[in-house]
Amino acid sequence: MDLGVVLQNTAPAARVVELARQAETLGFTHAWTFDSHLLWEEPYVVYSAILQATRNIVVGPMVTNPLTRDWTVTASSYATLNEMYGPRTICGIGRGDSAVRTLAGKPSTLATLRESVHVIRELANGRAVEHNGQTIRFPWARATNEANRTQVWVAAYGPKALQLTGEVADGFILQLADPDIAAWTIKAVKEAAERAGRDPDAVKICVAAPAYVTDGGDAGLEHARAQCRWFGGMVGNHVADLVGRYGTDGGVPAALTDYIAGRQGYDYNQHGRAGNTHADFVPDEIVDRFCVLGPPAEHLQRLRELQELGVDQFALYLQHDAKETTMRAYADSVMPYLNDAGAAVVTGA
Repeated sequence: MDLGVVLQNTAPAARVVELARQAETLGFTHAWTFDSHLLWEEPYVVYSAILQATRNIVVGPMVTNPLTRDWTVTASSYATLNEMYGPRTICGIGRGDSAVRTLAGKPSTLATLRESVHVIRELANGRAVEHNGQTIRFPWARATNEANRTQVWVAAYGPKALQLTGEVADGFILQLADPDIAAWTIKAVKEAAERAGRDPDAVKICVAAPAYVTDGGDAGLEHARAQCRWFGGMVGNHVADLVGRYGTDGGVPAALTDYIAGRQGYDYNQHGRAGNTHADFVPDEIVDRFCVLGPPAEHLQRLRELQELGVDQFALYLQHDAKETTMRAYADSVMPYLNDAGAAVVTGA
């Protein structure tokens, strides 16, 4: 299992670049960032600086959308970064949340998302594509081979979005770490891929969620919950859309939908921030299930559960007060054991 980090492009950008540099040094393979241009700094500019400061780490948004950026401009950004620094980019994309809603917009249709995945992937990898009634390509971009191409991974929660992901995406991003919900969503993606005539195992699986390493005590756990409760509020935005579309009996697990009953609204000015007052409705149980909290041994246990479900990457959201501490704890006490099932682990390590 690969391990990545998810950062916010909060000024100063040099701080984001330094965190990504530390992540690579500690063994993380991916540095993702939010893409919400009104709330944070421009990600593709920051990616260029990260790639310049590192050697191997892969960068990309978690996640962009097909509405606030022209698809051909997005693809050109990837093709340019790949030309400058080698094939070290990845495109996470979804229907749109904060970047769209802060402009009083609505998430894209699935049809738009489907088409954007194809256009971005083809152009970014130096291939021609049909778009707006004409054939276009970047004449300066070299066509990539299968091993070196920029992949497009789709973030999804609902049944139809999961179906689309299995049909067209290179990878699936699930933004929460609950094993039961992960099992349901991964099964839906794999089955959709198989029905579409694709190899289900060729669709990569990424679970992304806040991770906070504690000393195992009650006070440490309470602090970790307070630092990560915002995440349940963020997920609640997507869940509210699902309930509005499918109802509470529309095939979406109750484990995903029940907790938003107390949701009163959401202020995107507090989006992705510890202490978000619009996440007060999120109970401790949801924080514990959606995030990965506790001493390293409990992180290792959860990650192995996800690994058994077919998860290829766990990406740690680092929107809390222990960014470096969490990365170092993973490097010291999780990474050495994660991909070695036979390794001994000291209790509480």
